Amino acid sequence: MQTEPAEIVTAPFAPAAGYSEDLLQQLASRQKFRKKWLLIQPKSNTSMMVDSGTVSMPLNLIMVATIAGKLFDITFIDERLGDIIPDDFSGYDIVAITSRTLNASKTYRIADKALQQGKIVILGGVHPTMLLEEATGHCTSVVYGEIESIWTELATDILKGKMQPIYRARTLKPMSGMLRPDFTYALNSKNAKKYSSLIPILATKGCPVGCNFCTTPTIYGKNYRYRDLDLVLDEMRYHQNRLGKQKINFSFMDDNISFRPKYFMTLLEEMAKLGIHWNANISMNFLDKPEVAELAGRSGCDLLSIGFESLNPETLKSVQKGSNRLGSYEKVVSNLHQNGIAIQGYFMFGFDNDTEESFQLTYDFIMQNRIEFPVFSLVTPFPGTPYFDEMKSRVRHLDWDKYDTYHYMFEPKKMNGEKLLENFVKLQKEVYKGRSIIQRMKGKPLNWVWFVNYMMHRFTKKLSPEYFY
Repeated sequence: MQTEPAEIVTAPFAPAAGYSEDLLQQLASRQKFRKKWLLIQPKSNTSMMVDSGTVSMPLNLIMVATIAGKLFDITFIDERLGDIIPDDFSGYDIVAITSRTLNASKTYRIADKALQQGKIVILGGVHPTMLLEEATGHCTSVVYGEIESIWTELATDILKGKMQPIYRARTLKPMSGMLRPDFTYALNSKNAKKYSSLIPILATKGCPVGCNFCTTPTIYGKNYRYRDLDLVLDEMRYHQNRLGKQKINFSFMDDNISFRPKYFMTLLEEMAKLGIHWNANISMNFLDKPEVAELAGRSGCDLLSIGFESLNPETLKSVQKGSNRLGSYEKVVSNLHQNGIAIQGYFMFGFDNDTEESFQLTYDFIMQNRIEFPVFSLVTPFPGTPYFDEMKSRVRHLDWDKYDTYHYMFEPKKMNGEKLLENFVKLQKEVYKGRSIIQRMKGKPLNWVWFVNYMMHRFTKKLSPEYFY
C-alpha cells in the first residue's frame, strides 16, 4: 500500500566509501566467537515525576538491540526498571549507552568506568548527538543521530577492531528497510512488568517545522521520512497475534506523525479496520478540520498530546512555533472532544514574554476547555539547539541532572524568578485540586486518565518553589 513516494532524501543512501554490506557479512562469517554487547538504558537523577512508576519501553534502544543482535550477542539492561548495571564489565566486549541530557552525568560515569576496564564504549542518543565534543571525552565512539544510517560502518569497524571517534551518516537511510523491533530484548527482564502496557511504534521520522528549542532536526533531520503503510499495519497485526487479542494499545513515537496529511489519513483509515487503540504526539497544523478528528476517533485514538506551549502569540512567534495558531486552539479542542479523544496538553512557562497574566490565561483556557491531562514545564534551553545558543549567557548553570524541564534555568525579562516559580506552583495546585479535576473530567470515561489526574493531585500538593531551583 503506497499513497505517494515513500521518502524525501537528499541523495541515494549508501555506506561510506570503503564499506559495504558484503564486506560486513564476510567479516561476520569469520568470527570465531560473537562479540558481546551490553546495552544500557540509564535512569535519571531527578526528584520530579520522571522515570517513576511504569515506564515506556525504550523503542530506540530496542531497535539498536534488534539491529546489533543479527551479528552480536546482546545483554539488555533498563535501569529504570530496577535492572542493575554491573561494576565489572569483563563479560562484555562493547558497552553501549543511550543518553538524554537529564541522565548525561550518570551516563558519563558508567562510560568512564567501562573505558577504564578496556572496553569499547559507544554513546548514542540525544545528548551525545547534541554535544559531540563533550561526549567524545567519555567514550570510544559517538553515534550521531540514528544508528540505522551508520550501522554498516560501525559494525565493520567493531569487527576489524579499529574504531572512529564519531559515526555520522552522510545521508539518512530510508525507513522502508526498518526492521520490526524485537521486544523480547526488553520483555526478558525480570522487571518487565513495570513497563507500560502501551506498545511503542514508529511510522515516521523527522520534522520540517524547526522550532528553535527542539532537538529533532539534529537527531532525525528536517527531511520527513516514513515507512510503507503495510509495514506499520503488519507490525500492529504482529502484536495482536503475539498478545492474542485485538484491542491493544499503541503509542506512536513519531515527532510529527500528521505532517503528510494524505499519508496520515490513509494510515488512520486502515487502522480503523484493526480494532486497536492508540495515542500520539501531534502538530496542530490541521487538527482544526473536523474530518481529521472524526477519523482519528473512529480509528481508535484515545488521546493526543499537543504542544499548546503558550497562550501568548509573541511567545509562539519567538520560538518559531508556526504550526500553532491561537485562534484555532478552542476549535481543535472541541473537534477532538466531540470524537471522544482526550488531550494531553503541554504548556511552558519562563519565556521572556511571560507575565503573571500568562498563568491566569493558561488556567482559564484549561478549565474552560476541560483539558484532561495538562502538563506544565519550565522553559529549558537544551544544549545544541538554536535556543540554547541564544540563551547560553543567561542560563543559571550547566548541571545536566536538572535539565528535566522542571528546574528554573533563567530569569525571564518581564518577571523575576521568585514570581515565576510562585505562579508555576500555584497553577499546578489549582489545576490538579480535587474540585478542578471533577470539573475537567466530569462525564468522561473512567480510565487511566482519571488515575493520572489522581496521581498528579497527590504530587502537586507537595510542590513548593524550592523544588524547582
